[in-house]
Amino acid sequence: MTYIKLLLTAFFWGGTFIAGKGIADTVDPYSAAFLRFAIASFFLVCLTLKTQKKLPGLNRQQAVLVFFSGLTGIFAYNLFFFTGLGIINANRASLIIATNPIFISLAAALLFKDKLTPGKGIGLVLSVTGALLIISEGDLRSILTSGIGRGELAIFGCVFSWVSYSILGKPLMTHLSPLTCVCYSSLAGTAMLLVPALGSGMLGKLSGYGVPEWGSLFYLGFFGTVLGFYWYYQGIRTIGPTRSGVFINFVPVSALILSYFILGETVTPDILMGALLVVTGVYLTNHSKTATGTKDRQSHGTSKIKTVGKDVSG
Repeated sequence: MTYIKLLLTAFFWGGTFIAGKGIADTVDPYSAAFLRFAIASFFLVCLTLKTQKKLPGLNRQQAVLVFFSGLTGIFAYNLFFFTGLGIINANRASLIIATNPIFISLAAALLFKDKLTPGKGIGLVLSVTGALLIISEGDLRSILTSGIGRGELAIFGCVFSWVSYSILGKPLMTHLSPLTCVCYSSLAGTAMLLVPALGSGMLGKLSGYGVPEWGSLFYLGFFGTVLGFYWYYQGIRTIGPTRSGVFINFVPVSALILSYFILGETVTPDILMGALLVVTGVYLTNHSKTATGTKDRQSHGTSKIKTVGKDVSG
């Protein structure tokens, strides 16, 4: 049952790109981000109260970390996410965001002195090359002549927002559970999104949203955030972070399949090649051998960094 839940989690996370793309033209980024996490926060609070009986208190340092977690992982990430999906295809966006573990590993090596093994180094090069292939639509030279498009830059903003959020999660989870951390950061990010969402005219637009918009927002909030997160952490507790992390590789694959059948997006050769390089690179990064020859356990320095966030939801 654990493996089925993890496979469904990867499917849910892949589906967030389709749901996000589906409302990108009708719901502005501020409103979409706020409504998504207002829904998610409600269920996260209920889930936290059910499993832990109460919301733990925060000291001053934890409150500061929660604030910046909400700012990076919820506020900034989702503005970049919905802005980018309003410009580029869901399949390209999903593959760029799939490089998250690569940049988290690189940040851990730079900030926490984690070893960047040869396998991780090769994985990093492969994934970045794959992402550049996707961005340039197969012509790497065009990046030098034309630069990177606004939509791709926004999606890269998602990546760097999530790296920042994941790094903040390390000290925060020293004393708080992953569920509590995500619950508090979701509440903080939702509160930050409220004013800009109201400023964008959200209240006047709510009555104009139909079943597709509300269905997509509920999917993003409940399935893509709450249920996906909860099942992923159940998997980590049951079979460990390494085996659970393998399922992350299915996220861009499910996004490609769903975007093809639901959105009618074309799967071009550069997307297939980029997907192969990104997924291979992520696999090598998460499962490379360490210098001692043992399997990378997403070690003490980064296990919590890597697992705090794959709501990658997008």
